[in-house]
Amino acid sequence: MTDQQTPPSTSSTSASASGATSGAASEPASAPPPGLSRRRLLGTAGATGLVLGGAGAAAGYTAAPAAATPLTSLGADRAMFHVKHQPGITTPLQARGHLLAFDLAAGAGRKEAAALLRRWSDTAQRLMAGEPAAHGDTEIARDAGPSSLTVTFGFGHSFFARTGLEKQRPTALDPLPDFSSDHLDKRRSDGDLWVQIGANDALVAFHALRALQKEAGSAARVRWQMNGFNRTPGATSRPRTARNLMGQVDGTRNPKPSEDDFDKRIFVPASGEPAWMANGSYAVVRRIRMLLDDWEKLSTHDQEHVIGRRKADGAPLTGGGETSAMDLEKTDSEGNLVVPLNAHARITRPDQNGGAAMLRRPFSFHDGIDEDGTPDAGLLFIAWQADPLRGFVPVQRKLDRGDALSRYIRHEASGLFAVPGGAVEGEYVGQRLLEA
Repeated sequence: MTDQQTPPSTSSTSASASGATSGAASEPASAPPPGLSRRRLLGTAGATGLVLGGAGAAAGYTAAPAAATPLTSLGADRAMFHVKHQPGITTPLQARGHLLAFDLAAGAGRKEAAALLRRWSDTAQRLMAGEPAAHGDTEIARDAGPSSLTVTFGFGHSFFARTGLEKQRPTALDPLPDFSSDHLDKRRSDGDLWVQIGANDALVAFHALRALQKEAGSAARVRWQMNGFNRTPGATSRPRTARNLMGQVDGTRNPKPSEDDFDKRIFVPASGEPAWMANGSYAVVRRIRMLLDDWEKLSTHDQEHVIGRRKADGAPLTGGGETSAMDLEKTDSEGNLVVPLNAHARITRPDQNGGAAMLRRPFSFHDGIDEDGTPDAGLLFIAWQADPLRGFVPVQRKLDRGDALSRYIRHEASGLFAVPGGAVEGEYVGQRLLEA
């Protein structure tokens, strides 16, 4: 985890108030007036919050609250498939996510991979538009809109040998080095193909998951799957930086698309190498277990000094608001640094790592309770960068040397994937690689 802001969840819900009224009946119920049936009377009572029966309030019943304005825009929001950069990279945080890695089946090669990516791209385009899959749609999301669904595809290191495309494998896709905090499960790491699914509705996300899994057919099998979640857009009074399962505001210093050097840091340039990665990016995916039982034993004061920021609002311990500059030299009355040398926020700052920066876009996860009662929960860390050797690797190496947070987390799975640029109309994702 790094001290970089995750794109905030946003909501475009209507702020208009409903016209419904509420209140308790002041008179005992009597026979409905002429022309008004009992059914109509009961229907009206339900719509307005009217309490029927003379002892309504005394019996502990209260008037129903005014009906909330429906969040219709939550389902109507749509992300586009044919864009310069694949969807799901700069898209605002989504409430539900699924991460999957596939391995090509024995005997499957470049031809089968191309056919699979063609099917997957067609299905992703349809589902992101709120349409059913072309074949065998399960109708799970029949009543829903697109719900900001995004589907993102990437290639792992092993994909290129499986398809005879080793000469097209980017050097940036070389395996990540070992880190001292790694406790990696190889069965839940790496993979030939990677798929990221995000949506603001759980059924819409699962619908996409099921459709893509079915489309894989005999060409590929699931290697691992991870499921995650974030706060639902509109759950707060205004857009805010996300919180993780430690309760911390997580990601205050994320690079922003409005910054002049954003594209340079996050995306491979159009003139970059290899050519098929133009406008693409590299995703580092890590399953980071949070040792919540140990973390929650700390006082809020101690938690804040592990991170270097206030828990309430994410502001640096040196003062100000969430986005205020952190004064790394500020000391307290006893001469101690206000932000400790091993504080997570200090170590991960780009200006402390030669300018290394990543666009973090994670999901939280909770996969149940272990036999000893500890929660299997944490962060599905997803970091985007133009070059992981200049983004993730130097930051993680520095964290390895003395991050105060390392006592409370464990890296349990890892993957690195090359994510090509978006497909133009009439093209499928990865076509420039597979049909070069």
